Amino acid sequence: MKKQFKKWGKPRLLIVGCGDVGLRLLPLLCAHFRVFALTSQSARCAELRDAGAIPIVANLDNRASLARLSGLASYCVHLAPPRSEGVVDQRTQNLTAILPDKSRLVYISTTGVYGNCGGASLNETRPVKPQNARAIRRVAAEAHLRTWAQRTHSGLSILRVPGIYAADRLPVERLQKGTPALADMDDVYTNHIHADDLAQLIKLALFRALPQRVYNAVDDSDLKMAAYFDLVADAFQLPRPPRLPRDELAQQVSPMLLSFMSESRRIQNRRIKTELGMRFSYPTVADGVSAAVVAIPRTT
Repeated sequence: MKKQFKKWGKPRLLIVGCGDVGLRLLPLLCAHFRVFALTSQSARCAELRDAGAIPIVANLDNRASLARLSGLASYCVHLAPPRSEGVVDQRTQNLTAILPDKSRLVYISTTGVYGNCGGASLNETRPVKPQNARAIRRVAAEAHLRTWAQRTHSGLSILRVPGIYAADRLPVERLQKGTPALADMDDVYTNHIHADDLAQLIKLALFRALPQRVYNAVDDSDLKMAAYFDLVADAFQLPRPPRLPRDELAQQVSPMLLSFMSESRRIQNRRIKTELGMRFSYPTVADGVSAAVVAIPRTT
């Protein structure tokens, strides 16, 4: 029989995958929840405790290590990525096995589930069409969570997230190395969200999201990937990356990097504004990069 934890005081919330975004989220939630943070590294316990969470050492890849957490929290933010192999997300399956019925879960997925859309503008009604193994695992996780939510009468929100950036998450090293970008005729549209805005959006989803609802967690930017690199290069006084045709660039970058440069999407964000009331601190990448310039020193 699953252990049932006594309900008292603030409702309990479990953050799974409490990395950079999770740490930004903690200050937004601690006033509302008694927050637990799952980590597989005991060395992170002090950091998580200092940030306001109660750390719990367990491993999503080891289902037995999660058993003692069964019924711990009825709210959950799932930030952990799938493993890097396979076609299912066993970590997500292991997590839902310990959540009580009628839970509330926010899952951080990826806009990669849409695949290559040839630069088309799209919203959440666009059918998923994953074209790489990472996205296939995310689609599998979403499907599992929908089945779980229906079976347990739980509330599920799926945030499909693009490239996350912040002052310390910009492609400065890439620019310093002179890694080439695609020529404009071959370039792809890319989508972004600042890490602080994503944390705020997760909080809004916990309180305001409609049940079993998908949300595109993207900002208002509309630019191609090389234009993004140029924007960062100009802000930090670095050389803009050289532009190459796709066939030449494919010989100089890793297959994984090339895969990110092979999918073009222009993702709409109307739903997060109208249903969740999202107001961005950094509406576009230009706003976020401008703020980053004063946060970290320029390269000379």
